[in-house]
Amino acid sequence: MIQSNINDTSFAIELDKDGKNGSINGDRFSWDLLPVSANRFSILRNNKSFNVIIESRDTETNTLILRINGKKLVVNTKDKMTLLLESMGLNASISKKINEVKAPMPGLVLRALVAEGDEVKKGDSLLVLEAMKMENVIKSPVDAIVSKIPVRQGQAVEKNQVLIQFS
Repeated sequence: MIQSNINDTSFAIELDKDGKNGSINGDRFSWDLLPVSANRFSILRNNKSFNVIIESRDTETNTLILRINGKKLVVNTKDKMTLLLESMGLNASISKKINEVKAPMPGLVLRALVAEGDEVKKGDSLLVLEAMKMENVIKSPVDAIVSKIPVRQGQAVEKNQVLIQFS
């Protein structure tokens, strides 16, 4: 089962194994789904044709932005596993807060690209680490504020040694 929320309306969707039949909130349906390209689909249901474009997909929040026959819809989905985890009081979408970045390998700190107090975005370059004669740019895994840089330029570090701390 998939639970979808579209414009604050909830739908329970179940598809049969064939993928051509199923139910929405208990009402049976059948459809023909034809992929047109990677993000475009043509759907025929109850003698009506729908052109569907997936404009964006966020796998972390399970959110799709669709354009169906020109109308934009924001769709949030929860699959069977997510619903099960929520029923047990767990939230699959809550990820562990990342408070630090550790060295992925032993190496030498060539230079820090940020300073304490800097605000960084996910993917921003934080530090350059030399390992085996190669320069490796260490990037931020999250949006955060740099609270401490416990290493200095020219310092040798071991694998899993803390390079940057976030607040």
